[in-house]
Amino acid sequence: MKLKVQGHEAYAYTGGKRFDASLPAVVFIHGALNDHSVWTLLARYFAHHGRAVLAVDLPGHGRSAGPALADVQALGGWINALLDAAGVPAGAGADGAPGVALVGHSMGSLIALEAAAQRPARVSRLALVGTAWPMKVSDALLSTSRERPRAAMAMVNAFAHSTTAAKPSYPGPGGWLHGGGMALMERLQDGYAETGNLFEHDFQVCDRYQGAPEAVAKVTADGHVRSHLILGTKDAMTPPKAAKQLADLLGARVQTLPAGHSLMTEAPEGMLNALKAALA
Repeated sequence: MKLKVQGHEAYAYTGGKRFDASLPAVVFIHGALNDHSVWTLLARYFAHHGRAVLAVDLPGHGRSAGPALADVQALGGWINALLDAAGVPAGAGADGAPGVALVGHSMGSLIALEAAAQRPARVSRLALVGTAWPMKVSDALLSTSRERPRAAMAMVNAFAHSTTAAKPSYPGPGGWLHGGGMALMERLQDGYAETGNLFEHDFQVCDRYQGAPEAVAKVTADGHVRSHLILGTKDAMTPPKAAKQLADLLGARVQTLPAGHSLMTEAPEGMLNALKAALA
């Protein structure tokens, strides 16, 4: 599905079903140097089980035109502008309108939180996957992403998986998780090369975001938004202990899965079951 958002073309995968704004919407927001494809299993499930699905490509990523936006606040505003363009009602319960569920992974979890804070009346569920706050990035990784992005991508790809020999399970039997993860990052980095270093940009977006307490206050103000955190017990990038402050602020339910940072590929069935429970 292609939309015009803030003057640029935006793409969202709808899970193989035509988007119907009258249904309860689920928005999937990817992490750094990823795109909508990390959500395909989950997007297809919910699209075929009564939900209107938008698995977005953020600006400058995948099929959405750039430039990449500067910070989490701008990206949260972009998500709401995309929902407006798709015809999703502005408020949960208005004229019987269902609330929107925002699902974000890693960098996308911060964007989901900020989008909910900017338009809390629209949102009913918030599911933050592989999240943490603050989401600080080490100086070594930031400098490597700037000077030797391919080497930094290899580092992140290794950190994202909890084993060097993951069972081939996603997107189907025979899938090579490490190879697929690296290929995705390389494709997105190369696709943005004429504009800039997308890898460094995304990690700076994560590192700079300080607005979580203010965002949480807006999201939790009247208690109608239910928040869930889905975390990998073996996550080396955003370990569960790094999410405790955010979980406490949100009063969120926390569920853990035996996976690293790339929960959607390492634990696809567990991730689906956890998200079904979160959005129920």
